[in-house]
Amino acid sequence: MADALYDQRLAADALDLVARAARSYVDALPGLPVHDRAGDHLLDQLDGALPEDGSGTLDAVDQLLTIGTRAATHSSGPRFFHFVVGGSTPAAQAGDWVTSLLDQVAGLWAASRFATRAETVVLRWLKDLFGLPASYGGVLTPSATFANLTGLACARYWWASQHGVDVTVDGLAGLPRMPVLASGYVHPSARKALQILGCGRDTIQVHARDDAGRVDLAAMDRALAGIDGPAVLIGTAGEVNTGDFDPIADLADLAERHGAWLHVDGAFGLFAAVSPRTAHLVAGVERADSVAADGHKWLNVPYESGFAFVREPELLSRAFGAWNARYLEAEGDAEINYNSLGPESSRRARALPIWATLRAYGRQGYRAMVERHHDLARRLGRLVDQAPDLELLAPVPLCVVCFRYRPPGVPEAQLDELNQRLGAALLADGRVFVGTTVYRGMTALRPAIVNWRTTEADIDLLVSVVREVGASLRP
Repeated sequence: MADALYDQRLAADALDLVARAARSYVDALPGLPVHDRAGDHLLDQLDGALPEDGSGTLDAVDQLLTIGTRAATHSSGPRFFHFVVGGSTPAAQAGDWVTSLLDQVAGLWAASRFATRAETVVLRWLKDLFGLPASYGGVLTPSATFANLTGLACARYWWASQHGVDVTVDGLAGLPRMPVLASGYVHPSARKALQILGCGRDTIQVHARDDAGRVDLAAMDRALAGIDGPAVLIGTAGEVNTGDFDPIADLADLAERHGAWLHVDGAFGLFAAVSPRTAHLVAGVERADSVAADGHKWLNVPYESGFAFVREPELLSRAFGAWNARYLEAEGDAEINYNSLGPESSRRARALPIWATLRAYGRQGYRAMVERHHDLARRLGRLVDQAPDLELLAPVPLCVVCFRYRPPGVPEAQLDELNQRLGAALLADGRVFVGTTVYRGMTALRPAIVNWRTTEADIDLLVSVVREVGASLRP
């Protein structure tokens, strides 16, 4: 029987139903397979015609929980090593529930001073965490792709203004192509951002000195010298196949020498700044003109979460302030319309889970997590090196380990096909989740370790399952 939509008594009962299910699910999560195909048949229960008369609040929520807890990919668990996805810390997950509970209109300070102040605070905390200057402007975004879009939109505004054009008002008509230079590490999300901005997905000039994609600084220097006018450089802090880094300080030197804009894509690699052990990997990021990163990776907050920082704060409102809303730069000022500082106008209060997790665990908690994951990645690298049928394909600078299955006696010409089948078989097996990539022309696995729940036992299981499944595929 359908409920009356205005029956407020059911709201708390529905939330209580979720809370009861959450306790058993969260307790079981560390031991669950990442994906259990036995639950796939439940997906059909999601389908069907739109109900004429609904089944009622509690029945609908109960069905969703029954299907979801059994058929969903358990990507918040400790063995989801695919796609560089973190889980959600307990504080962040609860903070996200608070976000839905309060359902704030987060883009306008007049609509929610609470959400605005929370965003202002977490942006300041994040700059502190990453060692970025407090003077940088910032905005929370749904992802690193949107953060790249935000930073590169500011770069485009700056670049067009060097040609005497207000691109926000007049667009790109009549302007030359914006020169964008990068190493071979540049991520597709940066290309997608340029595509959306009308600059062209494939217009990036890639300057790489080898087939791994490492930057050729001398070639980039010569190219910049030959460009008539300003240019944009993209540096990558944490390449997805191996976790390697562009030399950010060297790129900053090039940008200063040639009057270029430096954008750093630090989707997960920016978190290297959190530990003195790994901070050298992002040395120079504080000199970048814009910086992008994800929250739903190593910050371990729920999807969707990202952030963008810009050296000149006023460029955010110039690139996105179509509403002519004020942007008051005074530190701590609550009257900021964040929908005028980024691509979204309708925004959820995604600052709340970030505030909760940073308040709960602080700088030292995140330093400990980064260092523990770094240790786990190095452990995985050692196990791969020691295994007679595995081959480490790159050093392990941070949290990604690139390797392949290479049993004795299998010809080189057959290894790519074998590893492709292995990747598919691992995803079907479901005990651990790790897919394939192509690195230096070789099909490889590239697990990323960024989940707060992951332990040594999970790393050891990953190696064991890879070898077990791989052996079952050998001719």
